[in-house]
Amino acid sequence: MTVFKGYMRIMKKNTGLILLYLGIFFGVTMALQAAAGKETYTSYESEKIKIGVVDKDNGPLTEGLVKWLENTHHVTMLEDSREKLQEELFYRNVEYIVVIPENFYESCMVNGESISVTKVPGSYSAYYVDQQLENCLNTMRTYLEAGFSKEEAAAAILDEKRGEVTMLNTDGNGSTPGWLYYFRYMPYLFLAVLCYVMGYVLMAFKKNDIPERMQASAVSARRQNLEGLLAMFVMGGGLWGIGMAGAILMYGKTFPGSENFGYYVLNTLVMMAVALSLSYLIGLFVKNSNMLSGIANILSLGMCFLCGVFVPMNVMDRNVLKVSQFLPVYWYETVNETLGSYSHLTGEAAASVWKGIGMEAMFAIAFVCMILVVTRYQRQK
Repeated sequence: MTVFKGYMRIMKKNTGLILLYLGIFFGVTMALQAAAGKETYTSYESEKIKIGVVDKDNGPLTEGLVKWLENTHHVTMLEDSREKLQEELFYRNVEYIVVIPENFYESCMVNGESISVTKVPGSYSAYYVDQQLENCLNTMRTYLEAGFSKEEAAAAILDEKRGEVTMLNTDGNGSTPGWLYYFRYMPYLFLAVLCYVMGYVLMAFKKNDIPERMQASAVSARRQNLEGLLAMFVMGGGLWGIGMAGAILMYGKTFPGSENFGYYVLNTLVMMAVALSLSYLIGLFVKNSNMLSGIANILSLGMCFLCGVFVPMNVMDRNVLKVSQFLPVYWYETVNETLGSYSHLTGEAAASVWKGIGMEAMFAIAFVCMILVVTRYQRQK
């Protein structure tokens, strides 16, 4: 196992580099996870805003209207003072002011006039309240026209039942699992670490007369290749194992218990094969550490920027994504985004996942074929 030990000894010398990239990976992942945890989803909740009310009528209808507003929003009763109202809006103590006029019944119910309102300019919530208030007034008019008294109409709008909505727990209710961000950055970890480590290993075996000595040794070329492959699998498997162990430690039993756990395992394994074969191919061409550093940084950072690792795919330009389809990381990220969007894969979602994994495998096979061609050419030369 001389060749295997040589590979492992060189890898051991690069332990600091591996730890550096692991630190960057886990640091970025935890930071993004913390930021994502602060997001709130209120798309299916009624928003309550701060409303100021000036009641100049103080009749039974307006009392009912004020109570209805209090049940719907945060209401503050204000004085009928122009300066006071302007001050409340300026300091954003309220976002919307309703001024109920005297003779509310005659002016607004009988004559159909609108209630005077003042709102923060450009506020979307103001349009929301406009619609609610208009609906309430129309409902009140309907009750009065139907023969209800003022007291009965006021009580009726308060007694109206609102429909209850029960959200079904389908695909996590639209929420994003935390490990989506974790696995989004996995290709950068694989590419950055393996490009450097494999590059240094292959450069070490090309120094001075080492290639000639290996050809003249008693160990056959076949055994040398097998030991080299074994070392690569040990290194790749170790890095993959650290990545998966980190996910389990960060997310506990929730992640292994998810239905898509097996797909995450398969997707990362195939991506690891892609990164191993690509880094080996690069290592065949590099001649010094400066050249390796330039190629490794351009490859890992460039591919990750273009394929949705550092920049989410949903905000990227379509033309950029079309170009990214010729890179393996794009298909990895496509699978990862699909797994993050569906807690249970069926139909087109499952087909999309298998298509992405298949494309990654084809890239890995293509890189292996290129390695064989380049290796054969270099030996003949």
